[in-house]
Amino acid sequence: MAPASRTEFPDPVLVTTTAELDAVTARLRREPFITIDTEFVRERTYWPELCLVQLAGADEVVVVDALAPGMDLSSLGELLADEGVIKVFHAARQDLEIFLHLFDRLPQPLFDTQVAAMVAGYGDQVGYDNLVASVVGAQIDKSHRFSDWAARPLSAAQINYAAADVTYLREVYQRLVAQLEREGRLDWMTAEMDVLNSPATFRPDPQTLWERMRQRTNNRRMLGMLRAVAAWRELEAQRVNVPRQRLVKDESLMEIAATAPADVDALARVRGISRGFAEGRSGQALLETIAAARREPDAALPRPPKGRGKDAARPSAALVAMLRVLLAACCERHRVAPKLVASAEDIDRLALEDAPEIPALQGWRREVFGTQALALKSGELTLGVADGAVRLIRG
Repeated sequence: MAPASRTEFPDPVLVTTTAELDAVTARLRREPFITIDTEFVRERTYWPELCLVQLAGADEVVVVDALAPGMDLSSLGELLADEGVIKVFHAARQDLEIFLHLFDRLPQPLFDTQVAAMVAGYGDQVGYDNLVASVVGAQIDKSHRFSDWAARPLSAAQINYAAADVTYLREVYQRLVAQLEREGRLDWMTAEMDVLNSPATFRPDPQTLWERMRQRTNNRRMLGMLRAVAAWRELEAQRVNVPRQRLVKDESLMEIAATAPADVDALARVRGISRGFAEGRSGQALLETIAAARREPDAALPRPPKGRGKDAARPSAALVAMLRVLLAACCERHRVAPKLVASAEDIDRLALEDAPEIPALQGWRREVFGTQALALKSGELTLGVADGAVRLIRG
């Protein structure tokens, strides 16, 4: 049977009561798969504020008003946990973060059409509207992309816009699955989906967040201070529910790690830190964190992350460039997105190390790119150009 087209769907229904939601989720739990999207706001908060949940089954599409008075989303949580129903998202990370925060578990099982599109050769992180145009041949009106989804009442145009994100997604999902099954590539998604299925992806360890920052020092005492204040910021941002950069910017944290202010006056002199903040509850907690970090024994201090710092080994820029060209050529040949095969860090490690333990040298990625990369490094393979395309030349 051919996949249902968008025109076969009834008009979207706005769900504003718990009873209506319970009835919808009971029906959708009989479906083999459903499509899901959300609308939310988080400009001023650490945690996303869920405004709408869009759900589509074979014969209905609903837009759930998560902000409706008295709305209880418990039955939605039960639907998301029902392992008999595949939950289909596009670019699922932010949606999954919301549901993990709400229900303390991730939807299972799940399928991300953005990942599938990367495997199927539609490019790196293809947007939903472009994917719909490529796969279904339909155009999506994006005029409400920047709506204030927390404002009420919702207009009919907003509801229709929100609904389009799950109606077309049904056909996109079916066609991508069929393509990947024909090409034997469904297993290629496994590693990426494992990342999305892990709560740790959305709940990073506060003690490791300092490693993501652009520290330019090997001083372990300063790195220990940075680790402490970065962890404090993450937990404090969660507590007061404000974005971490709005609470304290990275640049301010770096200065605090370097100067270790010991009192309110010193903290208030840090760029980006107001006296009101320094004197308040957050400022006092930060000063206590600094004091505790100052007492940390030398043996407990962190070491610079591998490959970081002024003394870290640097890969040959020319070799990195060659490996990137090779990656692009291999991915072009196999019609798969380069981002899915090897990261920038993978390329750097390939240039520096003989046989690094990286995804690019494992499984199907090794077949597509890794083996050729090692051959390039050993001189067994060179790059040439023929008929306007990069060619791999053996021997």
